[in-house]
Amino acid sequence: MLILVLTGTVKLHAQSFGEERGGTVGFQFTKIAVDPRSAAMGNSNMADATDGSSLYWNPALSARVDGPTIMLSHTSYFAGINQDYFSYIHRFKSFAFGGSIQYLNSGEIKETTEFQPFGTGRMFSTHHLSAGLSASHKVTELFSYGITVKYLLEKIEEISYSSGAIDFGFSYLVGDTGLRFAVGINNFGTDATPDGTTTREDLDGIEEIEPEKGTSSLTRFHIGAAYDLFESENSKVVVTGQVTNPSDNAEQFNIGAEYVFMEKFFFRTGYEFGHVERKIPSLGVGFEFPLGSRSIKADYGYTLYERLGDIHRIAISFSL
Repeated sequence: MLILVLTGTVKLHAQSFGEERGGTVGFQFTKIAVDPRSAAMGNSNMADATDGSSLYWNPALSARVDGPTIMLSHTSYFAGINQDYFSYIHRFKSFAFGGSIQYLNSGEIKETTEFQPFGTGRMFSTHHLSAGLSASHKVTELFSYGITVKYLLEKIEEISYSSGAIDFGFSYLVGDTGLRFAVGINNFGTDATPDGTTTREDLDGIEEIEPEKGTSSLTRFHIGAAYDLFESENSKVVVTGQVTNPSDNAEQFNIGAEYVFMEKFFFRTGYEFGHVERKIPSLGVGFEFPLGSRSIKADYGYTLYERLGDIHRIAISFSL
């Protein structure tokens, strides 16, 4: 069944519908994966994110997390841009409740204009925030669903855009076959209107500018699958696949794989099809250590873009 899903998505990828929509919506930072594991596996973990990253990918999966979990992650993005992520999940019987924060900032940027190409002497920055509260329910051992209510904010110079949005997802395990499916939607929300003004210099002097148009949220629809391809006493291989249909671009197809040794060491790789900048697969590793009756897990993910450069992600997860 997993092969059917993956084969079908190749046909979707061949049809480049939606490319003309590129750059037409806001809150683009929500596309940036928040955790090293999913990034190393080609951003294909929508059906297999069973840690703190589940609140980003699919809140339904948080109901399958064992006990309270905290995740802290940091992404060193292009051009000095940094992203941080925090999540907490608490289990209560068959329910799970959680909160998450995704924050990205550009750092200080030198302002240049056509009149002063070497700098105006002014520095500015951009700030991007997604804060959510989540709830999920494991209805049976095989089926769960979840929802996240989010607040989205972007601030560029003195102008800010804010909006409300929801994530919603399902997760289904196909018995004890090792196969699992998931469906979800992210950032389904209202349009954001601008607030504030900024200034620009033109031939008439300094002009105050107030944006006239708002922006819509970047909505993404996901279908994903994961399969335990091989499992023995000390080893396990998991393969994942995912189709994403964003509101601003064509469908995307991602695949990934993870090798687990003694449930303590993790080796990962993955690939995103359709990205011109991607030439080699993503890579990553993870280690899990006992901490008394609990555990701590450290992960690292590496992604290379041909001209933009490389992205490094690190994360620490605590089982409480």
